[in-house]
Amino acid sequence: MKALSKQTRSIKPAEVEKNWHLIDAEGLVVGRLASIVANILRGKHKPSYTPHVDCGDHVVIVNADKVRFTGKKLGEKVYYKHTGYAGGIKAVTADKVLGGRFPERVLEKAVERMVPRGPLGRQQMKALHLYAGTDHPHTGQQPAPLDIASMNRKNKVGA
Repeated sequence: MKALSKQTRSIKPAEVEKNWHLIDAEGLVVGRLASIVANILRGKHKPSYTPHVDCGDHVVIVNADKVRFTGKKLGEKVYYKHTGYAGGIKAVTADKVLGGRFPERVLEKAVERMVPRGPLGRQQMKALHLYAGTDHPHTGQQPAPLDIASMNRKNKVGA
């Protein structure tokens, strides 16, 4: 048996092993799902986590348009964006975004705001693959299904 080391080992980018996870987001709570996905993208679930290296896994999320909000957030949560012109602030509710052309942006923005800002965070966000429907083009990577609803009863609305 190898003796325990008192040194923390930082892994190099070439030593990172990236896995693929598949999550079905139907009925899951947005914030709880986003925090779990952000930790997987950062690699915090691995014992070899290194803060300055992208050691996270790829995450494929299907049914991203069927995520749920708790309470009154669906009608009251507001997303803001600015056009770049004076007085050009635009606001849209979560209900309109989920019913619009790109409903997966609700989950994308929730995860994006939980990963670090900067080059490392942008690199980690490239490992997030969101799809509004049930099919995805990543079957060749054989993503392992991850059941978020069974982790905690509060992760799913109405459970």
